[in-house]
Amino acid sequence: MSAHVPLRTCVGCGTRAPQSALMRFTATAEGLRADVGRRAAGRGAYLHGVPTCWAAFVRRRGAVRSLRLTPPMRERERLLAQLDTASATSR
Repeated sequence: MSAHVPLRTCVGCGTRAPQSALMRFTATAEGLRADVGRRAAGRGAYLHGVPTCWAAFVRRRGAVRSLRLTPPMRERERLLAQLDTASATSR
């Protein structure tokens, strides 16, 4: 019997992928924050680790259903900078 592989939807491109292939982020009182350890409390959303998905997420103006909120453009751009820094340090 095969193990269950949790699937999540990328909020950038909208495609479903295994949770392990996506980067998680959460909404906190201070704004959107990358959840590198995948253990932060609260609702999370997921993005592929590629700049095209990040750019698509920033361009979108609507709500992020998994977070149950509509982050402003400034907050989306701030998250993009965090993800870019996180991915650069993990290389």
